[in-house]
Amino acid sequence: MVILTSVLATGALSLTACGSRDDNGGGDNNGGSETTTLTIGVDAPLSGENSTTGLGIQYGAQIAVDDANKNKLVPGVTFKLKAYDDKAQPATGQTNATAITGDKTAVGAVGPLNSGVAQTMQQVFASAKMVQISPSNTNPELTQGKDWQGEKKRPFDTYFRTATTDELQGGFAADYAYNGLKKKSVFVVDDKQTYGAGLAKIFSEQFKKLGGKVVETDHVNTGDKDFGSLVTKIKNSKADILYYGGQYDESALLTKQMKDGGVKIPLFGGDGMFATTYIEAGGKPTEGDLATAIGVPADTLPAAKTFIETYKSKGYKGDYGAYGAYSYDATTAIIKAVKAVVDANDGKVPGDINDLRAKVVAEVQKSDFEGLSGKVSFDEYGDTTNKQLTVYQVENGEWKAVKTGTADLG
Repeated sequence: MVILTSVLATGALSLTACGSRDDNGGGDNNGGSETTTLTIGVDAPLSGENSTTGLGIQYGAQIAVDDANKNKLVPGVTFKLKAYDDKAQPATGQTNATAITGDKTAVGAVGPLNSGVAQTMQQVFASAKMVQISPSNTNPELTQGKDWQGEKKRPFDTYFRTATTDELQGGFAADYAYNGLKKKSVFVVDDKQTYGAGLAKIFSEQFKKLGGKVVETDHVNTGDKDFGSLVTKIKNSKADILYYGGQYDESALLTKQMKDGGVKIPLFGGDGMFATTYIEAGGKPTEGDLATAIGVPADTLPAAKTFIETYKSKGYKGDYGAYGAYSYDATTAIIKAVKAVVDANDGKVPGDINDLRAKVVAEVQKSDFEGLSGKVSFDEYGDTTNKQLTVYQVENGEWKAVKTGTADLG
């Protein structure tokens, strides 16, 4: 276990690690010498719905922590990852944020997966002046405010993301559907959640701007299993493609029931669908379906090669393909920020945790390094400057990249 001794009178940190491993499998690699232990929290759905991608976030962050400790990226500092399961529930995410900020060794947080969960967490981290970096949130409001289509205004200067926004993702998908697939009529469905509904709305707007027709829209609830009536509506609409805003749990069942019901059109969705579980759950009917995802395929990035090998060799669960590399980069951004703070303080960790947290936020804003996913830096809203996106299609039971580029919204 890690033995923590705090000097309460001054708020100083005096933490001694005894060389054991934490619950997530990470080692401190300090050989038993005295060191300051700093915690990075990671929040994602680690069980239940969305857990395939949530676990990819957890273990992407774990590998980053292990690499930093092994390479002694910050001399005298050992990083520890503590994982929290939000079960894709906003209220649970808020509770987890309170727990993370209440840990006096915590300097930052990675996550969550879901934009709706992030909305309940942002204020908690802002109040604690603690950095939060999501590798997967894509709703524009999180960084640019509710009026992001008009006057953009950043709500929280502690919130960042290494994922690009739905504004770009929705437009990229609409362009590929209309100009790439030559589809002219679309039936749009969403799961009524912050991420799904927002993405579906943006896709619809961009598809219509390109000249396409949204023949009908409908909604489902998360956890739904029977889509019989919806399939009938889709069939009667004569749409030549279905666009779905939401996660893989429902969309995999929807595409199966749709194809089994004789509706032989592709289902197209966002990064919430981009997981091996979608193909496994939907089976052969997923063949030909499409999804957009942030960045470029991880297996095409030279820097990600070792990361992928490590992930597989450790036997980590979940799917690293969607957000693993982005979680690694988010975690590394926090660690590099700590290093910058320590370097500027004569090689010592600031004694006051609140002072350390505030300085880490400022250094994350200055991030500028080559990560696994490409260049890691943030604009004035906390959004990534990496705007790369990829369209994937299911071919022979696997996701295959069919287009990579950036969205042009005109």
